[in-house]
Amino acid sequence: MINLQEVIETNRMIEREKLDVRTITLGISLLDCVDPDLETVNRKVYDKITRLAEKLVETGETIEREYGIPIVNKRISVTPAAMVGSAACRCPEDYVTIARTLDKAAATTGVNFLGGYSALVSKGMTQADRYLIESIPQALAQTERVCSSVNVGSTRTGIDMDAVRMMGEVVKATAEATKEQDSLGCAKLVVFCNAPDDNPFMAGAFHGVTEGDAVINVGVSGPGVVKTALEGIHGASFEVLCETVKKTAFKVTRVGQLVAQEASARLGVPFGIIDLSLAPTPAVGDSVAGILEEMGLESVGAPGTTAALALLNDQVKKGGVMASSYVGGLSGAFIPVSEDQGMIDAVERGALTIEKLEAMTCVCSVGLDMIAIPGDTPASTIAGIIADEAAIGMVNQKTTAVRVIPVIGKGVGETVEFGGLLGYAPIIPVNRFSCEEFIRRTGRIPAPIHSFKN
Repeated sequence: MINLQEVIETNRMIEREKLDVRTITLGISLLDCVDPDLETVNRKVYDKITRLAEKLVETGETIEREYGIPIVNKRISVTPAAMVGSAACRCPEDYVTIARTLDKAAATTGVNFLGGYSALVSKGMTQADRYLIESIPQALAQTERVCSSVNVGSTRTGIDMDAVRMMGEVVKATAEATKEQDSLGCAKLVVFCNAPDDNPFMAGAFHGVTEGDAVINVGVSGPGVVKTALEGIHGASFEVLCETVKKTAFKVTRVGQLVAQEASARLGVPFGIIDLSLAPTPAVGDSVAGILEEMGLESVGAPGTTAALALLNDQVKKGGVMASSYVGGLSGAFIPVSEDQGMIDAVERGALTIEKLEAMTCVCSVGLDMIAIPGDTPASTIAGIIADEAAIGMVNQKTTAVRVIPVIGKGVGETVEFGGLLGYAPIIPVNRFSCEEFIRRTGRIPAPIHSFKN
């Protein structure tokens, strides 16, 4: 039961500290939509999504009104589309029709994003996977709400370097295909290692094949709440610091648990997981960077940043798992540059580089996220960045991801405006030395020795 004191604290966190539930995501299996006829696939996909998600937005808005808890996004994730179209699609253009169908279904249901235009290729690619990956630039250019992800590696299988090389080219082609929008398509494309099946956050959400027919996953957020709590213990010991973060994460997660249970009951869909991730926004006071600086860093990027982030991530998980029986997704601290005003400020003052961000991803929940880079960055360099992040995830048995945006026509020192929760970003330099010969090699990087646990 949630007592009166928790209600009072929750109200304060919402009114003063920017607490919100970042997303209710309805996961939908489309495995029963597989058919050798493409027109039939598209009809089945549209009908199932619009039927199951018909009341998703309405239900979220009702819960918001009744409980006074802001629910920022209502979203859908679906079975990786490479599987859904495997029997019907004979070329990349066939997959683009599925992307348009997904976009139409998202618009009909009123959700802001739909994830799952995805392929899982950590050990190899089928022809269907290859067609979907080749279709991504046009699919993202021709749709508004569809998000795409590709998993290129895992701790159990190693890294498919053929897929990595291909994704470097796809990211660059997506940037070109959406250059009139400052290469916005790349903001809807994530390359993963160890992608989770139950992530409610975009752009990497998809409905895993081990999931049921439908499920409700909820992502909470509360960087402002954590920062405010730390302001009250300025200069305290690490023990007090850890306890404060842990207790605050517990309270934030309890709010997510309440929303998840209500949404599950009202929609008649099983509750899946709570994702504990601290997801920042461009709004002042809603920043993961602000938390790290409140711990005692002059600026994010200073020596000690990785240690502070490791502490934060661990205590958020420890507090969250006590508040919910089912924790999953990514669960930790996001460090997206364009979506976090503190990260933007650190880049602009020269305190934060892509190399330091990479070091930070060794201990946080995701990876190099929403980073704008020069538009003339070679595809091989982008592939090298993907390979580095995938290696970190593979060796450390954690999820890592890359969402970089090579902004066509812009260079270091310029700024790109994405709008809304995507924010804006200064374009930062990447290492100018080539890795092309390395990326040209074919095959896989084998799984690490500690992956053999049978």
